[in-house]
Amino acid sequence: MSWVLAFVGFALLVILHELGHFWAAKSVGMRVEKFSLFFPPTLFSKKRGETEYAIGAIPAGGYVKISGMNPDEDLPDEVRTRAYYSQPVWKRIVVIAAGPAMNLILAFVLMFVFFALIGAETGTSKVGVMETNYPAAKVLESGDRVVAVDGKRGGPAVFAKQIATHKCPGDARTEGCKAAQPVQLTVVRDGRQRTFEITPIYDPAAPNGDGEDPGRSRLGFSYQAGPRETLPFAESLDVTADRFWYITKTTLTLPARLLDTEKRKEISGVVGSYETTRQTILYDLAQVVGILAIISLSLAIVNLFPFLPLDGGHIFWAIVEKVRGRPVAFSVMERAGVVGFMLVILIFLVGLTNDIDRLSGEGFQVR
Repeated sequence: MSWVLAFVGFALLVILHELGHFWAAKSVGMRVEKFSLFFPPTLFSKKRGETEYAIGAIPAGGYVKISGMNPDEDLPDEVRTRAYYSQPVWKRIVVIAAGPAMNLILAFVLMFVFFALIGAETGTSKVGVMETNYPAAKVLESGDRVVAVDGKRGGPAVFAKQIATHKCPGDARTEGCKAAQPVQLTVVRDGRQRTFEITPIYDPAAPNGDGEDPGRSRLGFSYQAGPRETLPFAESLDVTADRFWYITKTTLTLPARLLDTEKRKEISGVVGSYETTRQTILYDLAQVVGILAIISLSLAIVNLFPFLPLDGGHIFWAIVEKVRGRPVAFSVMERAGVVGFMLVILIFLVGLTNDIDRLSGEGFQVR
């Protein structure tokens, strides 16, 4: 059942994105030849009026085909006046921007609903899931209540900060290197207090909480979730706006992360997003609202990158045409589009490779 629900969630994001293009094109008078959910080969199609509605076999997106997206396309006179490149620049920008706009609106609404009506889980100090290949898995048990780290008491944030002070010899930052000194971890198990010595290892992808590049020593376990707490209306708006901006900034760094060996490992693709959603459904269906909000926002931002064949590429060349006062040669856009296409393929391959590594290794650790 989780596979079906995850599929429905992703289909919703695709449908709304393409509906944005579709409604905008129809509204400004462009001729829409085809509206397809997913990519060919076509499994089902039905024509109503001048538009063919179809469902493809490859569930990796969708598309809206508008007459005249290629200015060299040979069209009948009655169609040419409604073709994409026959329209003013502002109409073209509206049509292209409508897709990402739908995802941006959906992301904001879902985030607000999550904080105002569902509520984020409060934390506990009880051990939840332990990650394989990390030292905690060999010592701790699910349900252990952490009471101190190196004698320091507090909550999960305090414990994580103290564990991070145990650095590798010479402050090395090699993935998986062991800390020079073990952590003294005190837990309560079956009503008895016990202390274990566990040596943390360095994780270059772990947030360090100081606003700088990620990376810190970890034992490799998560805490069990506590009850949910909703926020008042005004505070929900404020938190939503803050998370919205943070995710936007993080997504904008995606091209730069491709050049960094360590940060490249953080990139996830369609498989990872889908599997994370599916696993989240298994343990907490309400949490999926937040997951889909993040995916919808990231999808919108990536689509607005100024490279063809992404939506941002079409917007970029429309603006260039407006500034220079005459159309840009299609051959120029085609050549530039090759660069954009290669970037899209690179992001896809990096994300897919990382997803496969996670699936065959530690998994996605959604809990």
